[in-house]
Amino acid sequence: MRYARALLLLVLGLSPALAAAQATIPLLTVEPLADGGSNYSVSVQLLMLMTLLSLLPAILLAMTSFTRVVVVLAILRQALGTAQTPSNQIIIGLALFLSLFIMAPVLERAYEDGLRPYLDEKIEFDAALLKVEAPFREFMLNQVREADLTMFAELGGYDGFQDEEDIPLKVLLPSFLTSELKTAFQIGFLIFIPFLVIDLVVASVLMSMGMMMLSPMLISLPFKLMLFVLIDGWSLIAGTLAATFVT
Repeated sequence: MRYARALLLLVLGLSPALAAAQATIPLLTVEPLADGGSNYSVSVQLLMLMTLLSLLPAILLAMTSFTRVVVVLAILRQALGTAQTPSNQIIIGLALFLSLFIMAPVLERAYEDGLRPYLDEKIEFDAALLKVEAPFREFMLNQVREADLTMFAELGGYDGFQDEEDIPLKVLLPSFLTSELKTAFQIGFLIFIPFLVIDLVVASVLMSMGMMMLSPMLISLPFKLMLFVLIDGWSLIAGTLAATFVT
């Protein structure tokens, strides 16, 4: 009871200060510009920036090479038969930094064309947002499949687009994701084949020797690991994934 009274007194004591702060800090300030646009206050811009930061995981999945890389690495681990080795944290970390390497030209262009001029107060926020979006849009258009783009355009009620710039993000993003998944599974299939052959050979040998109670996975695992190490598999997979992205 004593702590409740102390808390109530503290709230009552802070109430005038909070009211004064709310009176001096506007919630929303919008200034009309001569060209018909609007200039938002710094507080609103910071709020919009924090909102964009909260959407970073979705942006990472939907607009970068992360999806293709992480799916291929997960299929590779399944093909090796190593269960949880490498762990999910290592797979995601490798996919993240490999995606950062692949997306470096796009990120540099977005910074130089959009973010840097905005921080130097040379362009407005709306123009900066369009400048930042342009490199990512170009990257996605280079990877997307025309069939997927056509399908989502028809589902969205669009007859067609005269130019690539007319394609809205609500059509481009799902088309890009489905294209990335299809490409990732195609690469994963090609990776799976040699390891599957090793499993079949080992299973056939064990069956011919009458050792049906012995798990083929237990015998084939060392051979698959040896093959993967001899061909320098991690470097080969990373280099191949980076080379699959059309620039």
